[in-house]
Amino acid sequence: MNGLKIIETEDGSHSLLNESLNETYHSTHGAIRESLHVFINNGLHFLLERNKLSHLSILEIGFGTGLNALLAFRESQDQKIKIHFTTVEAFPIAADFIAGLNYPDQLKFSPRHFVELHHADWNKTVSITPTFDIEKREGTVQELNFDDEIFDLVFFDAFAPNKQPEMWERPLLEKIFRSMKNDAVFVTYCA
Repeated sequence: MNGLKIIETEDGSHSLLNESLNETYHSTHGAIRESLHVFINNGLHFLLERNKLSHLSILEIGFGTGLNALLAFRESQDQKIKIHFTTVEAFPIAADFIAGLNYPDQLKFSPRHFVELHHADWNKTVSITPTFDIEKREGTVQELNFDDEIFDLVFFDAFAPNKQPEMWERPLLEKIFRSMKNDAVFVTYCA
C-alpha cells in the first residue's frame, strides 16, 4: 500500500499513517495502549474470565502492523493457552515498514516472534510455537469464507466507518457473527 508513514504515538510505540485515507492504524494516544485496552484486556482477558478455556480460536479483521497478533502471541505464552489466530488483510504492509516498528522493544519482547508472524506464509496455517498458530489470509473479508461457529473471539480492527464504510455494512457483520461460537466475544476500537 502506497502512502504509508511510520509515526510515533503518545506511549512511544509506533503506528502507521495511511496518508491517502488520512487515517492512522492505531490511536495516536498510544498504539500499544489501545491494543492492550481494546483487544487484550476487554477481548481476550474478558473471554478467559468468563470461560475457562485451554485453547481458543481468534479471528482478526485487519492484520495491519501485526501488533494484535504479537500481543495475542505473548498472551499464549504467559497464560499457557493454545491460540489459533486467523487474520485477514487486503493490503499487506511491506517488509521495510515492519522492520521499522518498535513493538518488540517497547514490550521488552524478543523481536524473533514478531518477525516470524510477519514472515509466516499467507493462506496457510503456520505454527510459531506449540501454543500459537497463525493463519494469515490475504484478501478482503467480503471475498473470504469462514465456517460457522468456529471463532471464540473476534478482533474487528478495520478502519473507521467514515474511511471504509464497506467494512461496517450489516451483511458483512452478519457473516462474521455466523463464524462466531455462541458464547464468543466481538471487540472493536470503534464505537
